[in-house]
Amino acid sequence: MNLSSVIAEKMVFGGKCLAKIDNKNVFIPFAVPGEKVEIEITKSFRDYDEAKIVNVLESSPKRIQPACPLYGRCGGCNMMHIDFAYQTELKKGVLAELMERAGVAVPQIQVVSGSPLGYRSRFQLHDGGMEGRGSNDVVPIDSCLVAVPEINEWLKSCPMQDRPQGRGLLFGYKNAQPSLSLALEREARPEPKAYKKMSAKEKKKHGKKRPMGRFEGISQNEQCPVQIELCGKTILFDAQGFFQSNIEVLEKAIPLITQGLSGKNALDLYSGAGTFSVFLADFFENVVMVEHNRGALVFAEQNMAGKKHESYGISGADFVKKNAQSLVERIGNFDAAVVDPPRSGMEKEALDWLCASGIPVVKYLSCNPSTQARDIKRLCDAGYKVTDISLLDFYPQTSHIETLLTCIKN
Repeated sequence: MNLSSVIAEKMVFGGKCLAKIDNKNVFIPFAVPGEKVEIEITKSFRDYDEAKIVNVLESSPKRIQPACPLYGRCGGCNMMHIDFAYQTELKKGVLAELMERAGVAVPQIQVVSGSPLGYRSRFQLHDGGMEGRGSNDVVPIDSCLVAVPEINEWLKSCPMQDRPQGRGLLFGYKNAQPSLSLALEREARPEPKAYKKMSAKEKKKHGKKRPMGRFEGISQNEQCPVQIELCGKTILFDAQGFFQSNIEVLEKAIPLITQGLSGKNALDLYSGAGTFSVFLADFFENVVMVEHNRGALVFAEQNMAGKKHESYGISGADFVKKNAQSLVERIGNFDAAVVDPPRSGMEKEALDWLCASGIPVVKYLSCNPSTQARDIKRLCDAGYKVTDISLLDFYPQTSHIETLLTCIKN
């Protein structure tokens, strides 16, 4: 075993700590900045190495004993060995560095946080347990320290052998109806046979047939639709789709999203089930929702019932190509936009359009500050200025970072 002693210099995006051996970067999971650790290289690449800790030689005062006995085996949490207050400071440092590297000047970062444990309402199971760290192993669990009580009650009442196989999504919360929902993945149908070209005679007899597309997804059941109370409003969504996992922090984030916004038209780009649109409707005469997932948009329509709105069940790129110009000509310019794209960030076409739109205020939420920094740099180059930045700590005990930036057109 080839061991080396190094100093963990800082935490980087993803939660690993950076060290150097002979000027080569080494990334170490489960280290704390400032610690002296003995490591073993596990993977070596041209520009960097990955390592694991063999011994902690000089421990950081911020290192604590993880409360979970499965910590390190389970693929969930990766910062439970760090004092909670220091976790958020480390995340702020990572976020600031990402923005700085992208050339984005940001004001002081505000942290929006909640309970460090017992917060997670959305829970993913693999064959009834948790997926192992760095493997496909199933880790059996009968409770989880970061899960809400409703999910833990189910875990305790349903033994591993009685739980469904495959991937399952649990959503539970005290004021949700039902209080616990389970959506199960169903197996993909086999790939269709190769399409055989039909003769003109066959086409006339049978019509033009195409092979059935591959189906993948989550099976519907009567428990999938969920109703939840958020900041005094009722929101409907599908448990099999995406919804925020930390309701406490979400309720703190919603007022920040709508803060300072008002006018005639608002754009909710990547709107999902319309959660933010419901609150934007209190401050705007008309809300336009754009969401490529039409299943989510079905729920958005229900959530926006009785409120003036329009919806487009297409991608942001297609909205720009097909609808944006004619829509603005018909209803007038947007007074504000809320953007909440997937981890990959905004599509190039949508970002180009947003940069040229002249929309006075853009609120940009992101679950990936790396791609967000890239997009915000484009907005800044187009004449926008970042006036507020909040780190939304939706996932305590993990290195996951979500952010909300307010950009004002100069």
